Amino acid sequence: MPLDSPSLIVGNWKMYKTREEALDYINELAEKVKGTSNEVVLAVPFTILYSAAKAAKKTPQIKISAQNMNDAKEGAFTGEIAAKMLTDAGARYVILGHSERRRYFGETNEFINHKVKRALKEGLIPILCIGESKEENESGKREEVLRAEILEGLADVHLKDGKELILAYEPIWAIGTGVHAGGKEAEEAHSFIREVLKEKFGDEIASHIKILYGGSVNPGNTKELLTGKNVNGLLVGGSSLDVNTFDHIINFNKQVNE
Repeated sequence: MPLDSPSLIVGNWKMYKTREEALDYINELAEKVKGTSNEVVLAVPFTILYSAAKAAKKTPQIKISAQNMNDAKEGAFTGEIAAKMLTDAGARYVILGHSERRRYFGETNEFINHKVKRALKEGLIPILCIGESKEENESGKREEVLRAEILEGLADVHLKDGKELILAYEPIWAIGTGVHAGGKEAEEAHSFIREVLKEKFGDEIASHIKILYGGSVNPGNTKELLTGKNVNGLLVGGSSLDVNTFDHIINFNKQVNE
């Protein structure tokens, strides 16, 4: 996408930060993002959701996301969190289908699909993660894997507006490895994803669905990754934990223009 177009930058904190650490971070970040045209979302642990959402209210550029949820409306599911609990705590988004959930907790496309539908029903914007493994990439199965994860993950999903859904392409081989897709490779994958979304939802809705790139994102590769017209933002892991590093990613276009 053009360098002067607003991007959506999502920081996924995973299992890091206490409430006090989170509040200090958000207060510092609020000063740094004043005047930025980019949108910022922080995906924080469940224990921090309410406090983070309350702290972020005074900064329009910052919104809060959860990192996961259960697919049931409510029930006897010890240790689980329902979508309506997330919205009640102040979350606007929820990450679903992250490769760590698929790999470590055995989440299937079918289960993730149930979560997507529940999130939409409860007024949350799902950030649906998809991506192929190193073996799948090297054997030429990337598009096959992405198509299945998109169509199965979005089965029976009907959108009134493309802004109700976000996709995040996170090649598994790039997550936490220090290796990332180049700008050209990221755009190729995102372009394919856009075509599958058009098949599913039609051109109008698909054109408004933001597709993020994730996987070893850092200040040094931000500009390259965001040059693709179908790369509408970034899902940032480890580099979002330090407020100064994350600031350099968020404000990459401001720095380029300067």
